[in-house]
Amino acid sequence: MHKVTFLPQQKVITVPPGTNLLAASALAGVPVEGNCGGKGACGKCKVRIVEGDRKEPTAAESKGLSADELANGWVLACQREVCGCTVAEIQAARDACNRKTTLHRAASVIEPEPSVEKIALKLSRPSIEDQTSDLERLRQALSRQELSVNLKLLAALPGALRRRRFAVTAVISDQQLIAVEPGDSSGGIFGLAFDIGTTTLMSSLIDLSSGAVLAVTAATNPQNVFGSDVVSRITHASKSPEYLTALQQKVIETLNIMIAGLSAQTGVRTDEIYEAVVVGNTTMSHLFLGIDPAHLALAPFIPAFQKALELDAADLGLAMNRFGRVTVLPNIAGYVGSDTVGVILATDLDRRSDPCLAVDIGTNGELVLAANGRILACSTAAGPAFEGAQIRYGMRAADGAIEAVDIYNDDLKLQVIGGLKAHGICGSGLIDAAAALLKAGAIEPSGRLVNPETDALKLPASIRQRIRRGAGGFEFILADASQTSTGSDLVLTQGDLRELQLAKGAICAGFKVLLREAGITSEDVECVLLAGAFGNYIRVESALAIGLLPALPPEKIIPVGNAAGDGACMALISKSVRRRAFALPKRVEHVELSTRQDFQEEFINALAFPG
Repeated sequence: MHKVTFLPQQKVITVPPGTNLLAASALAGVPVEGNCGGKGACGKCKVRIVEGDRKEPTAAESKGLSADELANGWVLACQREVCGCTVAEIQAARDACNRKTTLHRAASVIEPEPSVEKIALKLSRPSIEDQTSDLERLRQALSRQELSVNLKLLAALPGALRRRRFAVTAVISDQQLIAVEPGDSSGGIFGLAFDIGTTTLMSSLIDLSSGAVLAVTAATNPQNVFGSDVVSRITHASKSPEYLTALQQKVIETLNIMIAGLSAQTGVRTDEIYEAVVVGNTTMSHLFLGIDPAHLALAPFIPAFQKALELDAADLGLAMNRFGRVTVLPNIAGYVGSDTVGVILATDLDRRSDPCLAVDIGTNGELVLAANGRILACSTAAGPAFEGAQIRYGMRAADGAIEAVDIYNDDLKLQVIGGLKAHGICGSGLIDAAAALLKAGAIEPSGRLVNPETDALKLPASIRQRIRRGAGGFEFILADASQTSTGSDLVLTQGDLRELQLAKGAICAGFKVLLREAGITSEDVECVLLAGAFGNYIRVESALAIGLLPALPPEKIIPVGNAAGDGACMALISKSVRRRAFALPKRVEHVELSTRQDFQEEFINALAFPG
């Protein structure tokens, strides 16, 4: 066994020989990004060897790291097996999650209709004349003879009743007794709404009596060390039951840290949190529950469950009232999950009469069309590029990310999150860069960067000089070494543009298929709703310029914030909304794109940028 120390966290772990540093970081709970699932392809899992293995760089490291980085001891964690005592420095963490916590919209307009209630009771005390059992005494006082109770709660009931001489508060969720508390504690009823995204976990603490959102927090999904996309995580989970358990535990552990933070921030005790509602894509819902998602990866893409599930918090290990209820909202299909149900709820797509499209562009792209009394939904494999994966200098929207690109007076202008030197480029910056260079003539409609020596003579010199030949074709210098945190040029490569074309082509083609299926055209659409943090921060004009969205007037394209999380909050606050959620899978028509010839044709047609 070998000891590995991670700096600056000072986390120490002992691992067997042959364990690579990426796996060791996952075991230690240290966040190291690994978008490709440890294949050495993304070049993102950078760590610096302070002490230990200093072997020659692998082929993947020579390709993914600059000469300066290699000289200073930086390696790719997935390429380095631990073969002795090792000290590794992790890149400074950049918080990509804070933007999602400011995007709540719909939950604040829902009338509270909690499924949890507290009833203060003063029970008659047993006697020789009245030998009614404790549970039946409680049921009689509540006039609820069908009230069910967990065995462990039943075991604690006699002591709970007698500690306060039969003056207690019963906490009930529908017909389930979930707590018996001493005295009158009828004041506080709280719940949690979880949005379990492939990239980001989000949690909201809500006062169920008033419907008020008390606090919101977010964190990076720690499963990212096993890959940035759902297929990578399905593959990892399928290797063994232990791997599946590890994926589940990572999410539960992070959610519990978030719950503790929300409790500290608001003063709400965790045992006062009686209910939780969870949304996520179908794979994330499976992994949250520890259910093998293997059959989601292969046709016909069958999930283990579709309808909503209700479980005890203790069974999942969530740090709330141990008898509290956790509801996972229903899935629609193998790649259209309960997060899409949340989007439908938050945007009222199930109640609209005007044709309306909604798109949630994250690590996956889900699209929903409401038209002519129908609701159609599909999923496209488009997201990783927009989240920074598969882009040479891609990163999530965090400090140091280029988030906006403009060309003014023939000069390139960058906007970097946090006002820092550029460290990478996030999805909104990628779309901006492509739109600006397309308008300037530096990119052809085919997606090809122009040759600066033969095809770019009409470009301003300041733009033309930024185009150079790289290892994989021409590349465009977004920020030179003096403008970056790494001291190396930050470039947009021809490969990056191809990844963007694939991603935007899939989204656009999905729109076209849904419109055709509904028998309408883009001119009939009254609005396009952009859900999620990404949708809230992209420039509509840039998205239209590259053909990501249907060619509509910009005023018809409306950001709606974190609609999936809002939908979870709404279902937590209101029993009526939750019933709507439970009914949606039967109403929504899933359109499977993988087998449709028209999707393939539309996808090919949508790859080019608008001319």
